[in-house]
Amino acid sequence: MASREEMSLSFGSAARAYESGRPDYPREAVDWMLAPVRQPDRALRVADVGAGTGKLTRTVVETGAEVVAIDPDPGMLGALREHVHGVPTFVGTAERMPLPDASLDAVLLGQAWHWVDVAGAAAETARVLRSGGVLGLVWNIRDESDPWVARLTAAMHGSHAEEMLTGDGPRVAAPFDGLEERMWAWTRSLTRSAVLDMVASRSYVITASDDDRAAILAAVGRLFDERRVTEASGVEVVDLPYVTRAYRSIRP
Repeated sequence: MASREEMSLSFGSAARAYESGRPDYPREAVDWMLAPVRQPDRALRVADVGAGTGKLTRTVVETGAEVVAIDPDPGMLGALREHVHGVPTFVGTAERMPLPDASLDAVLLGQAWHWVDVAGAAAETARVLRSGGVLGLVWNIRDESDPWVARLTAAMHGSHAEEMLTGDGPRVAAPFDGLEERMWAWTRSLTRSAVLDMVASRSYVITASDDDRAAILAAVGRLFDERRVTEASGVEVVDLPYVTRAYRSIRP
């Protein structure tokens, strides 16, 4: 099995599958994370850290914020620039952001905080945030209260994020003190190719052997066939329920 570091840096090789298979973030979750720093007279300055292909970035842009995108993988940032235009991109991490002190109103991480060194990321986030700025964390997680979804997870293997969120949840460190949490339930319709891309974009599958990857994708294909419905257009889809879990903490 690949190391945790190898898995965290594996996504660039699957950027196309990531963009196709991963869901966007609900606008309500982004609005909630940014609510404590909303300014009536100017656009917020926000960094999307671990931005990937821009799934969270594009929703933050929709709020009217001025956004910079940071990711350790140049391949993911290249995909982001194809899909989200006009956003400055920088190679970096939550522990090392190429940004000035006290330059931001918010630092957001989508599907990324479980990869960080919590103490280092908290200290670096505090450095780039102004006093009263917000750290926002968000994950889209499949709703495994549905037995079919639980079987899907078993076939594709659980992730570090899912393990963390079913355990004690995310942690922060000084100077941040605790996290507020909100959740939103919603459903996404996916074609067979989108389901397979969703699975193929996961770090466990990216770093698996060719044989193991093929076996996982075949098992997921069989599960798709169990649940598929045909839309009026003739396209076969499955409805996949999600829960979005968002957290926020204010910099003193």
